[in-house]
Parts: sequence; C-alpha cells; structure tokens
Amino acid sequence: MTQSIALVTLVVRDYGEAIAWYTEKLGFRLVEDTALGHGKRWVVVEPAGGGTRLLLAKASGNEQEAHVGNQTGGRVAFFLRTENFSRDHASMQQAGVRFLENPRHETYGIVAVFEDLYGNKWDLIEYSRR
Repeated sequence: MTQSIALVTLVVRDYGEAIAWYTEKLGFRLVEDTALGHGKRWVVVEPAGGGTRLLLAKASGNEQEAHVGNQTGGRVAFFLRTENFSRDHASMQQAGVRFLENPRHETYGIVAVFEDLYGNKWDLIEYSRR
C-alpha cells in the first residue's frame, strides 16, 4: 500500500492575503479556490515543484483565530525543500520574506528558518546529496 499526505491545513486570517503571500512571496501555485457558501472557501496552494499541498482555512471563531500564526506552539511547522537553496533564499529575501537566521550548514544540508505572513515558522532546506 502506498500512502502520502495530500493536504495540510493552515489556519489563516484572510483568504485573499494568504493566497497573495504564498503565491507572490514563495511562488506557490493556486490549485483550487472554490466557494462553499457562508463565507467559506476551499483554497489549496502547492509549491512550484509539487508535493504536499496546503489547505488555507479561514479561522472561524475566537479559538481558531488565537492559533493563527502559532499552530505548533512556536516550533518550525513546515519544511520547504529546495534543490537550489542559494537561488530560493535570495528570491524569497527579495520578495520580502522574513528570515529569522542566516543560512546554516548542518550534517543533513543547508537550512534557514523563515516566517510566513502570520508568523508560522518554516525551514527552507536543501538536503545534502548522499
């Protein structure tokens, strides 16, 4: 049996601003944007190279709103793999993505932590070739 994670939910404040940030700053592709009624939408974005997609889900109510930007208690939540760290790091910086550290070399590759528009932490990572 083959299994994979197809979607991961990311709670956002606003559909439009989240779509714009992920498509313009990270170069993600908008896969689907379907109205579900009552202000809800099914909004899916994916990295340019494919892989696991993000379901951008607008916060509903105070409890969900309180978790926007802190879905993992301050830990890195997402790992964006690249085959060209230098290119993507420079492109993201030029687009205004906020990196929390300088790139660092680890035994597994080169990595730098950045924040999305809400403060969720991400790793931009290029794995070492083995």
